[in-house]
Amino acid sequence: MYWIAVGDVHESAGMLKAIPGVSGAEGLILSGDLTNRGREERAALVLAQAQAVNPNLLAQMGNMDHAEVGELLSRRGLNIHRQARLLAPGLVLMGVGWSTPTPFGTPSEVPDSVLADWLAETHERAQALAAEDCATCPYHLVAVIHTPPVNSALDRVSSGAHVGSAAVRAFIQQAKPDVVICGHIHEAVAEERLGDTHVLNPGLLAEGGYVRLSLTDGQLRASLERV
Repeated sequence: MYWIAVGDVHESAGMLKAIPGVSGAEGLILSGDLTNRGREERAALVLAQAQAVNPNLLAQMGNMDHAEVGELLSRRGLNIHRQARLLAPGLVLMGVGWSTPTPFGTPSEVPDSVLADWLAETHERAQALAAEDCATCPYHLVAVIHTPPVNSALDRVSSGAHVGSAAVRAFIQQAKPDVVICGHIHEAVAEERLGDTHVLNPGLLAEGGYVRLSLTDGQLRASLERV
């Protein structure tokens, strides 16, 4: 079984139908920035396009979405921000959206300390969900975090500066999720390993990047792909 995850949508959801195998995936995951400073109406259009491609949709808002986008996702039962979901037996997903402060004053930014709190509480939810699924079984954890970890290939802007989150990096080092899917920094399309964790930033959906996440015979794999 496999899932398709994409990074920054920015109202370019029409690109989703070009992703190979997207309609046959177990689900489609949008990691953040559904709109361009948009509100509910713009987000609803994105969701309609996404669910036309694959109705099994999970999503969260990024820093470029107003708070009402998250409210819309919650009302529709799609929201993964500060939530944990069981994707399959032994496979748990957790999500944290928004971003740390930017120079652009985008709608949904929080201090890194808040991001740290959100990551910790959401990880606790993921652990509880895994224990509820099977208290004595090992499990795989996938974290969908809009903001990338600082000082990595995934947070470097065109000037060369690293603008990611120290809280995200600390979370990865402590919690050791199997896979982290991030976004936010469009030009930092990359993947790397931070300790035991495979971290991937597929970049802008409009440029064709996506992540294929597969679970086969208990083995979890993630790959950075492009249309």
